[in-house]
Amino acid sequence: MAKTHHQFHPTSTLAIFDKASTIGGVWAQERLYDGLRTNNLKGTYEYLDYPMDPQTFGVKPGEYMTGPVMHKYLTSYAEAFGIKDKVRLRHTVLEAEHQDGAEGGWVLTVECPGGGEKKKVFAKKMVLATGLTSEAFLPDFKGEEEFGAPLFHGKELKKYEGTLESAKVVTVLGGTKSAWDAVYAYASKGVKVDWVIRESGHGPAWMTPSFVTPFKLWLEALVHTRILTWFSPCIWGAADGYSLIRRFWHGTAIGRAITNAFWWALGNDVKTINKYSSHQEIKKLEPWAPAMFVASSFSILNFPTDFFDLIRNGTVSIHIADITKLSPKMVHLSNGSKLATEALCCVTGWKHVPPMKFLPGGIEKELGLPHFPEGGDAEPLFTDEMVARADEEILSKFPRLRNQPVINRKYKPMTDTEGLSTSNETNPQQPHRAPWTLYRFMVPPSPRFLVMRDTAFIGYFSSFSSGLSTYPQALWISAFLDDKLPPSVMPSRKAMLGGKTKLKEGKMGAKGKTMEEVRYETVLQARFGKWRYPAGHGHQFPDFVFDALPYIDLMLGDLGLKVHRKRSWLAEMTEPYGLDDYKDIVSEYAEKYDTRMDD
Repeated sequence: MAKTHHQFHPTSTLAIFDKASTIGGVWAQERLYDGLRTNNLKGTYEYLDYPMDPQTFGVKPGEYMTGPVMHKYLTSYAEAFGIKDKVRLRHTVLEAEHQDGAEGGWVLTVECPGGGEKKKVFAKKMVLATGLTSEAFLPDFKGEEEFGAPLFHGKELKKYEGTLESAKVVTVLGGTKSAWDAVYAYASKGVKVDWVIRESGHGPAWMTPSFVTPFKLWLEALVHTRILTWFSPCIWGAADGYSLIRRFWHGTAIGRAITNAFWWALGNDVKTINKYSSHQEIKKLEPWAPAMFVASSFSILNFPTDFFDLIRNGTVSIHIADITKLSPKMVHLSNGSKLATEALCCVTGWKHVPPMKFLPGGIEKELGLPHFPEGGDAEPLFTDEMVARADEEILSKFPRLRNQPVINRKYKPMTDTEGLSTSNETNPQQPHRAPWTLYRFMVPPSPRFLVMRDTAFIGYFSSFSSGLSTYPQALWISAFLDDKLPPSVMPSRKAMLGGKTKLKEGKMGAKGKTMEEVRYETVLQARFGKWRYPAGHGHQFPDFVFDALPYIDLMLGDLGLKVHRKRSWLAEMTEPYGLDDYKDIVSEYAEKYDTRMDD
């Protein structure tokens, strides 16, 4: 986002505030424990205009990138495009206060490195890019004061890396891919691991090799192959231009039968490959949810050696139970077991709300952030009628979603388990009235922010496809901030300030969109996640897999850029989309909107 803005506005001041000590976010140096690798193979997890050169970075096609490689790559990217000097490391934004008046903007309270001095910074425009894996959620346990051993979140595994070498036995809590990573990090070094997966949780993650089906097809390519995306019910799927085909697959009994068979085959193939039934302990890792209803938590077995061998040889023992309490170097489980341990690594998820306070109070609702209900809302952003209408549209278009899976009848939010504290009313894991509700998953849908054009969010979705989606999002946000989106996407700032709510004709000859339509599309796409991915995070934020390609189509279509980018209709259907297909979209955007691009 910073690179794109800097290219289009080379003389504007720009600052990137990052509380970390080094560049990279997830791949910052202080988070890179030994053995950490990407789930993506080379070719899908890099920037489209900055290839990961094998000679420079030492990664060949068909290989996973290590943490140090990703850190080096992102640092090199920042240097190559002249934005490294714009990064303010160890600067924490504590508060962001929106300014009234015609120009808007934000006053940020920033804690600086060193003595913790706080400064006020005015930002005419603000884009949040803190993501969904920045702030760790670490539950409180009964008896943790007497535990007497390292107790930490998986994010801090680098900090506690000594336990990988010195410990004889450790406990890992969690069933997600990151928990698998932590288990492997310990067990591959000969450390005995007691792996606890909550009996009241969502169960083990779906895990698959990078190549699936009897034809050994690359999974990352499958999810970007247009013909296969049609099997996923998607409320924005018509953006790909194939609405009739999608209507057949999901709107007819024959189509739904074929679609159900596709998802059953995909899940069964994974179960067959992993041979869950071959071993009593491995059987405990068989997923509890149908593959169709799992989103980006469907992950990759990217380990250098066979993960399941560590279970077969007894290095890893699996416990399906809840933690009830801790005592000195002991973890107590709901099934009566007591686990002697030298460390407890909790892979317990993330706070999915931005790590700062927004002012004035109550502005979170207008921003489209998850928020707790407030009494006396005179003008809610989304009415109950709008939500009911969105639900009905989703379920009428995709009748299969009416039959929601029961993933775990014993399920309880993590803070409700017997061994965890429930005293924190603001715990972000507690249910909110609404998920993230951003228009196109990027901008607040309220009139204040659509008029001001001073606020946007990038990267607040979870998918396999961040490598492909990042630049379309950056371009879309650039068009929004510069008031260049066509009226078919949203009313112009000038029209809104002039008291109009709808443009009859835009410069592109398209029908104008009303504010009400913007809000309805926002709630429609937000509610879709609840119905489509109940085994993922769809009820909290955008979380999808096969729906990423039509999302890219939606953004490019909004910008008036080419959607279908293959050489023929057959290639369009059967060849996977990759970075090469989108390598020119920045220059295409600059030409279309007559925007200076600083090389």
